[in-house]
Amino acid sequence: MELIADILLVAGALGAGFYCFILSRRLTRFTDLENGVGGAVAVLSAQVDDLTKTLATAQTSAGNSAQSLTNLTERAEDVSRKLELMLASMHDLPQEHAADVEVPPQAETVFVRHAGS
Repeated sequence: MELIADILLVAGALGAGFYCFILSRRLTRFTDLENGVGGAVAVLSAQVDDLTKTLATAQTSAGNSAQSLTNLTERAEDVSRKLELMLASMHDLPQEHAADVEVPPQAETVFVRHAGS
């Protein structure tokens, strides 16, 4: 009986050893940096780093553009106010000066359309 138990114990140990060997080979291929999941994780990590840098650059650029646009909008509003003020002051000019301005004569019509053509 002890002999059968020893044989079964040796067979179990050999089976467990073979299973560990196969598992080790699969795990090595799984974590291989060239072809396995380890390589995919390394590539994805590098892409995440690149995207993070690109996002930071884009945010800085967008902030600068927003500030520039704000400055330009403020300048445009200032110029608009000045133009409105100038236009309002033009209405206050006396009409007698407007009559002194010479109006150029109308140009002659070069082309004439006939009803028969």
